[in-house]
Amino acid sequence: VLAQLHSPNHAPQGASQLSRPFGLIQVPLKTASLDDLIERFSELSRAEAHLGVSPNAPSGDEPSLTLEQERHQLGLKVLDMDHAPLSQEFLKRGCPHSLRGCVWAQVLGSQVTEKDNLYYNELKEAVITSDIMLDKLIIKDVQLTASNDDQYFVFEDLIYQIMLCFSRDTEVAEMFSCGSSNPAKAVLRGRSTAVENMVIYPPSGVIPFHGFSMFCSPFCYVYEDPAQLYTTFRAMYLRFWFRLHQVSSHPQSILGLCALFENVLQKHEPDLWIHLLSCEIQPTRVVFRWIMRGFSGHFPPSQLLYLWDLVLAYDSMELFPLLAA
Repeated sequence: VLAQLHSPNHAPQGASQLSRPFGLIQVPLKTASLDDLIERFSELSRAEAHLGVSPNAPSGDEPSLTLEQERHQLGLKVLDMDHAPLSQEFLKRGCPHSLRGCVWAQVLGSQVTEKDNLYYNELKEAVITSDIMLDKLIIKDVQLTASNDDQYFVFEDLIYQIMLCFSRDTEVAEMFSCGSSNPAKAVLRGRSTAVENMVIYPPSGVIPFHGFSMFCSPFCYVYEDPAQLYTTFRAMYLRFWFRLHQVSSHPQSILGLCALFENVLQKHEPDLWIHLLSCEIQPTRVVFRWIMRGFSGHFPPSQLLYLWDLVLAYDSMELFPLLAA
């Protein structure tokens, strides 16, 4: 949980204690202005028919077809082109559920090969042959979140399988080379605490936390094949989700997204902001879990997957704070 963030070295010249910002993010993080966001997401303001809103509406090009049928036919053509930027454009107006898995894999470059299947089987074998202490944290998290959710409890065994394999995946630890944090390390049993005797622990370098399995759970509605589910989930995590639990100045990090939420709400809904503060309610505390989980567990899967379509389409998680605001 984010309590507050401030920098003792940052104090605007002439600023008094009363002029300090009232939000939780009290550091000068660079965020996009509302005008920048309007330009960036301009397609969303055109009032064009979206598959997630009106699937049975008549097609604009062929009135004899519904929007869902039109999008399905167009989606097949997009998949034949096998071009990720084109797939991203297609996702902006919603993807038919039957094609979503293939389109997502095309955008993320996560199409499963024989090598991926072999690697996934190796991870499953590692889960069977060796227990690690963090397995209990993963199991407990699934029990408290996905297993208690009427939308995901039927996938409980599959989620266990994916998350336990993820914890053994050493390729995930490579993300730390381009991030601001370092993976946790442990000393090999019976060895000294010298650097050469330290290894990344768990092998993925990611310590599970409450709600971590909710990053994976929605993928169960997209893929039947566990290897394809795992490969795409890992690609999505390495492209987006890892920033939602790292302290970083990156605009797409959880801090940058919370700062964007506060800036948008303060500047464009000042009455609501002041009202919440007068009730001793910090707005960021209300929406923090929504943003950190990408709204997983807060939206029904049918709506959530359309939202994640847009995240992939625009290659941006700035939609989360805008939706929260």
